[in-house]
Order: sequence, then C-alpha cells, then structure tokens
Amino acid sequence: MKVPFLDLTLSHQPLRAEILAAWASTLDGNRFCLGRDVEEFEKAFGAACGTTDSVGLDNGTTALQLAAQALGLGPGDDIVVPAFTFIASAWTATYIGARPVFADIDPAHFCVTAATIRAALTPQTKAIVVVHLFGQPAPMDEILALAAERGLKVIEDCAQAHLARYRDRPVGLMGDAGTFSFYPTKNLGGCGEGGALVSRHAEVLKRVRILRVHGSERRYYHDFVGGNFRMEGLQAAVLNIKLRHLSGWTARRRSIAARYRAGLKLAELAVPQVPEWGEAVFHQFTVTHPRRDALREHLAKAEIATDLIYPMPLHLQPCYASLGYRPGSMPQAERICATCVSLPIFPELTEEQVDHVIASVNSF
Repeated sequence: MKVPFLDLTLSHQPLRAEILAAWASTLDGNRFCLGRDVEEFEKAFGAACGTTDSVGLDNGTTALQLAAQALGLGPGDDIVVPAFTFIASAWTATYIGARPVFADIDPAHFCVTAATIRAALTPQTKAIVVVHLFGQPAPMDEILALAAERGLKVIEDCAQAHLARYRDRPVGLMGDAGTFSFYPTKNLGGCGEGGALVSRHAEVLKRVRILRVHGSERRYYHDFVGGNFRMEGLQAAVLNIKLRHLSGWTARRRSIAARYRAGLKLAELAVPQVPEWGEAVFHQFTVTHPRRDALREHLAKAEIATDLIYPMPLHLQPCYASLGYRPGSMPQAERICATCVSLPIFPELTEEQVDHVIASVNSF
C-alpha cells in the first residue's frame, strides 16, 4: 500500500470549483495586490487567531523580518533563535543586520525553553524568536517570564502552528508579534506563497502595514525604508476558502497523531510528547530512532514516504560558519537532527494507510 508523505491534490480537488470561481471573481475585479480579498482574509484569520485583525504579507519569512523591524530591532542587536528549526527563523535577525544567537532545544517537544534561552543570552540580546515547531506550542509562561525579567521582545514563529494553543491561549498573541506562513504545504496553505502577522500591539500592526508597501502610508510619500511585501488577492481568495476547513483538518491531524502515539511500539523509537500545556496541531509527526536511515529504507520498501525535517541544525549551517559554532555546541539539536524522521500526517490519509505506517514501523 502506497502512503505519500503529502498529497495536496487530495485537499484541492474537493475545493477546485470553489477556488476557480473565487479566482474568477478576483480576476474580474482586478484585485491583485491587497484589495477586498486580502482585507476579508485579514479579518477572518485574525479572528481564528483570537484577535480582531492580522496583516497579510507575501510570505512567512517576510513576516518574521517585518516583526523584527516593527519592534525596533536592528544592527548591533542579538536575537536568540532555536538551533533546530527551518532557516527562515534565523533570517529574522540576519535580514535586519542583527546577529542570531542559537539556543538548544528540549528533545521532548523540540522547542526552546527558558533554560536553553538563558544559556544563549548575551549583553546585546534584545529579542527571542520562539518557534512552535511542528505545531507544538513552546512553554510560553516560563519564556515570557524570562523575557520580562530581561526586557526582551518576543516574536512567535507560528509558521507550523495555525490554531495551536498554549494553556487555552492561541499562539501568536502571547509575545509581541506572531508570524504565520501559508506556503502550500502548511496546515493552512495557499496555492503559492503567503504570510501574515498578528500582534496585541496596535502600533506594531500599523508599522507592518506601512513597511509592506514601500514604507508608505500615503502614496509616493515614504516615511520608512520598506519593501514590496503585499499579499496577492489571488492567494487571499484561496485562503478565504481553505480557512473555513482548517478546524476540521486540524481535528483530523490530531486524530492521526493519536493513532500513531497509541500504536507505535518499536523499541528505541521516541514519539512526540504532548506536554500538559499544549494543544498541538501536528504539522509534522517527527519521531527519532538511533537507526533512522535504516528505518527510512525499511519504510521505503513498504512504499511509505518519509522526510528528514531537519537534517542539519542551524548553528552548523555553512551560511553561519562565521559565528564560530562547532559540533557539540547544541547537543540536543544535533542529536535530533541525526536521528529524526517525519512520518506522513495530512488530513486525507485513510485509516488503512495510517495502520500500514504503524505496522511497518513496528516491524522494523
């Protein structure tokens, strides 16, 4: 039985006619950059995140960059970033001329903690990027307490965590800004690129709205150095449709994750933990095993696709060699990168496919 790692066709086909009709409306209305479709999505997505508004952007990486800019961060500042995450989390610092300083993770939930952040602090630290990795909320109370103690800004990278909650609070609104990606593979993905930012600070939202249109609040008058970071109307039209299905898709991801957690019994296999504080949304179901590569080969023979997310920690990436990190600097992140493998988890997986994955892993 074939089990793909992800098949977007299965989610798009039932919505195809509705998406094409929405695109026709956007096309006929010439609503290509911002416009009504984006405004409707900003309100609806803000409501889904537990607030009244959001700012639509061209992608999630931009959202991280503009969050840092809007919070007044820049050259000379250090920003703490997890060592185990996608590279865009580190671009938060690099793109604005700041320096990323990497923090190790807790292998139980793949996120940073107050203790790992504290170990990374420098006299120049001005902010923390907290990544709710794989849709698992980080331990925010302890992190926010540390941030308050040290006067640090907190940016929540929620690119993989749409609708995740921490102690019944939505991710993205506990820190100073929360950023989201709508890359097609995300839990809420467009048919192309897209991103958004939320914040409990009205001034942050206002600044980001200005920065996304060339630093201009009034046409041809530029108050700040901004850029062309607008969300496209065609992407917003898709997201408006898909957002209505996100809650159901999330419930299905949780159901699959529960079956995996209950059924996977392979010796030495570590499955994702669900801390008592978190309501995870399982963008990925990432396990670890000391013979990871052999396990992947075994699953491939059973026609089960897997992925390595992520095979190299950020502090050892060639682009950051100048920062001077060496193997052993972040032992937990390095161990996870060497042993992790992500299993298929998307809403359209059948019960039979899930059972096949479980049986094949257990037979290794």
